[in-house]
Amino acid sequence: MDENQQHDADHDAAAEHARAQGQGDDLAAEALRDISEVAAVEIITSSCVHLMSAAAVKVGLAEDEGTGRYQDLAEARKLITALAGLVTAAAPEIGNEHARSLRDGLRSLQLAFAEALPFPDAPGEAPGEKFTGRVS
Repeated sequence: MDENQQHDADHDAAAEHARAQGQGDDLAAEALRDISEVAAVEIITSSCVHLMSAAAVKVGLAEDEGTGRYQDLAEARKLITALAGLVTAAAPEIGNEHARSLRDGLRSLQLAFAEALPFPDAPGEAPGEKFTGRVS
């Protein structure tokens, strides 16, 4: 490749990168507009639902055809604790109607986690209990 061909190739690559960057900027602006239209309560509850779903899988409530489980209790503990912190902190902001169902889901996960453990956690040491108190 001679010098002129290399220059043209470099120029074409730079132009393509600029077009891609412009499209990325457009997508980012669109995402910002979209998120600006969503109420905070919806974002909070959606985040909680994602945490609940992931925790349920890690507790072992989802089945894998090959092994029968996706269980990972160490990961489940982290997710449940994060969920408990978010639900506890957000409850006054999102109102009782939304908070009640999130608390119910959290409690169900905490109980499922306790059942999945080979040995029980010490009182107050189960996932999320520092935020929710003892769950039994």
